[in-house]
Amino acid sequence: MATLTYVYADSTAVLGPLATFAEPHCYDLCSKHSARLTVPRGWEVIRLARSDTPPPPGPDDLLALADAVREAANADPHDAGPAPQREARPTLERPSGAPATGRRGHLHILRD
Repeated sequence: MATLTYVYADSTAVLGPLATFAEPHCYDLCSKHSARLTVPRGWEVIRLARSDTPPPPGPDDLLALADAVREAANADPHDAGPAPQREARPTLERPSGAPATGRRGHLHILRD
């Protein structure tokens, strides 16, 4: 897996490790398609060194996992109310009109 990013101003395509977050004009490619990538005539391809094995979990990954497990363990199955908001980790609200799942989720999208 690799992430492809175009730099139009420089007529360059950069193919590097899989991105950890979404960026505009970035495209994730499977190994087969990243190996066969071609660009328009006059463009340059920069292939950054990458590993096919995912990086080991970092401290932030482990803390997020521990928080999710703690929250799930402390959840009252009869309580369908919103999860308490934490100052350090705000969550995005469910878009209006989105169907309710009937239970509280324990994974949240974090704002930048």
